[in-house]
Amino acid sequence: MNLKSFLTQIWNTIKSLFNSFPAKLKTAVHIGVTITENIKTFVDSPIADILTAIIPGEIDDKIKQVLRKGIPIILANLKLTDECSKLTDPYEITNCAIKALQNLNGDIKNAFLHNLSILITKLAADEKLTWSDTVCIVEWYYQHKFKVISN
Repeated sequence: MNLKSFLTQIWNTIKSLFNSFPAKLKTAVHIGVTITENIKTFVDSPIADILTAIIPGEIDDKIKQVLRKGIPIILANLKLTDECSKLTDPYEITNCAIKALQNLNGDIKNAFLHNLSILITKLAADEKLTWSDTVCIVEWYYQHKFKVISN
């Protein structure tokens, strides 16, 4: 078996796993990837509530509240800069972390964004996904669903 067919089998297995998820878990994966993309492309605006700007408006209000509370904690725990770790206000933490992420380049930036997407997905899924399952599902979803819709 060559590498391409081996990888195709892996992606097909992950696709099958994703398709078997309940709707709430599929939504959680979509939320994690979407928020990470919104963070990646966020443009600072003095009138915008940063958390409202990055959290998709169409999701359930209960999940929004969990995300509004949890995202600043996740961003603070990533310890992107010493400057961010001194902050306590959720909006300031989020803004500082997004600026730090946007100043990163290449694989380091991709690694932080990938981990952020995984952590947000787990948060949105109420921790019903394991870390390793979330890693595979988020990557598959981003490559095969999100990018396809975005293009």
